[in-house]
Amino acid sequence: MENQNLEWKATWRDEYMKTLCAFANASGGTLEIGRADDGVIVGVTDTVKLLENLPNKIKSAMAIIPDIVVHESSGREYIMIIVEAYPFPISYHGVYYTRSGSTTQELTGSALDEFMLRKQGRTWDGVPVPHVKFDDFENDAFKAFRRKAIASARLTAQDLEITDEMLLKNLRLVEDGYLKRAALLIFHQDPENWVPGAYVKVGLFENAADILYQDEIYGPLITMADKVEDLVYTKYFKGLISYEGLQRIETFPVPRFAFREAVLNAIQHRDYSTGNPIHIHIYPDKVLIYNDGRLPENWTVEKLFATHTSMPYNPLIAGAFFRSGQIEAWGRGIEKISDSCKNWGKPEPFYEVRSNYIMIGFDTDVGIGENIGENIGENETQRKILNLMLLNPTISAKAMANAIGIASRNVEANISSLKKTGIVERVGPAKGGRWVVRLPGQRS
Repeated sequence: MENQNLEWKATWRDEYMKTLCAFANASGGTLEIGRADDGVIVGVTDTVKLLENLPNKIKSAMAIIPDIVVHESSGREYIMIIVEAYPFPISYHGVYYTRSGSTTQELTGSALDEFMLRKQGRTWDGVPVPHVKFDDFENDAFKAFRRKAIASARLTAQDLEITDEMLLKNLRLVEDGYLKRAALLIFHQDPENWVPGAYVKVGLFENAADILYQDEIYGPLITMADKVEDLVYTKYFKGLISYEGLQRIETFPVPRFAFREAVLNAIQHRDYSTGNPIHIHIYPDKVLIYNDGRLPENWTVEKLFATHTSMPYNPLIAGAFFRSGQIEAWGRGIEKISDSCKNWGKPEPFYEVRSNYIMIGFDTDVGIGENIGENIGENETQRKILNLMLLNPTISAKAMANAIGIASRNVEANISSLKKTGIVERVGPAKGGRWVVRLPGQRS
């Protein structure tokens, strides 16, 4: 089967130079001439001519020297053109190509910039930025870093008895007197001055088309996860309340640890060159976190979910977050998120991996209605309605009907009953208002 390192062609065409260029720029590969798309050997009739012409043609076009080998099967000859991975960029007619799965892709824009940096042994977050001085930074982010690092025991107070400038140098965020992009993102109070889209956008959606309200969180990355967690768990997530005797139990739709770990993963692995922020979409039944980025070269989705070493997209950012104690450096982020969900009796997260973004999602509709005590509300439907109101105080009756799977008139009848008992109150107009739920111990 064709893959990242193998492609079949029935006959030779000069346009297949692009594939050889892509192999050289990726992890190497083999182009087999004389095989059909399904891998069946159809053979070549001009073997001698190809063996004479291809080496010089490839060398002249791309300055690479492949191994060209003839094989025979069932009386039919086919040619294998074997290209190794090159440590420097290879172009064909001035254009750079690489492999993505079993396809050959032209590199353009930010993808080409990143490719050139990687070939030079650099990463995007390690590029120096001119015209930025140490004096341009406020010290709040440095204080936050020190607090986190000491609390996590990754660094001691004695280790951190240095200037902010020296701290940046120790974190390898300075080169020849220039601050690197990672330094600006992690510690500057307004990183968007240099990196557009360096923020997080959070939105509450009634459905796929209708957004109820949204927020944008700005500032240094070192405190970004704290800000996002605080906002989402105070404004967007409403604790589902139950009682065990006199004890009030508050359960959120997504475990805090799992949510925070997902946000930290997005921050450290994000492709900041795209200009798009991290998006967090919150629905009545799920939470989705979208992040521009790609898997490491030659990685499959299966490898992502298996035990693996840590390969951060932004190693300097990841290094600073590790020193601050916010992440581990062992590639266990996804495993820890899943374990947290299982430990709290929540469904494991689900993922969507594309060529330019990665999404992690959390189901929040499993068990709706089970967190409200049996003595609250007259029936199961009312308990589900109350939980939906607690989760999203601005939810409409129609959205509740869709979430529960009953008719809107049934929801409205149950709400009317809940209003009469004083458990539910509507504040504000039908559109733009919100639900207030008063559980036992909360009503006056």
